[in-house]
Amino acid sequence: MPPSAPLPSPLPLFPLGSVLFPGGYLPLRIFEVRYLDLIGKCHKQGLPFGVVSLTAGAEVRTAGAGVERFSTVGTLATIRSLHSPQPGLFEIECLGTQRFEVRSSELQKHGLWTAEVDPMPDDVALGIPSDLQHAADALRRLVDTLEQRRIAAQDPDLRLPIAAPYRFDDCGWVANRWSELLPMQNTLKQRLMELDSPLMRLELVSDLLARHNIAG
Repeated sequence: MPPSAPLPSPLPLFPLGSVLFPGGYLPLRIFEVRYLDLIGKCHKQGLPFGVVSLTAGAEVRTAGAGVERFSTVGTLATIRSLHSPQPGLFEIECLGTQRFEVRSSELQKHGLWTAEVDPMPDDVALGIPSDLQHAADALRRLVDTLEQRRIAAQDPDLRLPIAAPYRFDDCGWVANRWSELLPMQNTLKQRLMELDSPLMRLELVSDLLARHNIAG
């Protein structure tokens, strides 16, 4: 979704136990009635929905469970493909686009959250500094390895956890992909996603890579 496009008002929300970054790949299996209707409408009308990270509650609502709570900064998700292998089940692939900030949210009677949101600016395009080039190089090696495994498996439908187009020369894109892949708590992922500076995000990711002995 282009940054200049108006956001749906109100924006339907999908609280998840994960953090979606701009440019991130998000596969979902949808079976709850409240989300089947939402996803069906978004797909038919070509509209995005908002993904927000849960701070309390669970993705799937159960009897007696408390009301969900979620972060106030999220990311728009656009549906790239939808498949319904059986009635009452959608399998979708989404791509994260623009970040947004929740001004106000409301829980509808049928259990769906909606919100009034403000768009947040996209990351400024910024080349990789020489002292952080190792992070981009390590990510490129990882993607190459995954591509080779897919070819060896002879399964063209096998999906990588990183969506093309690849932008190994861009600070924000490299930082976002490592933020998705590295093992860390969602609270830290959320803080990284909210950072306005892609350079600072990549610097913090570089420190995390060093701790995990992934890139020197």
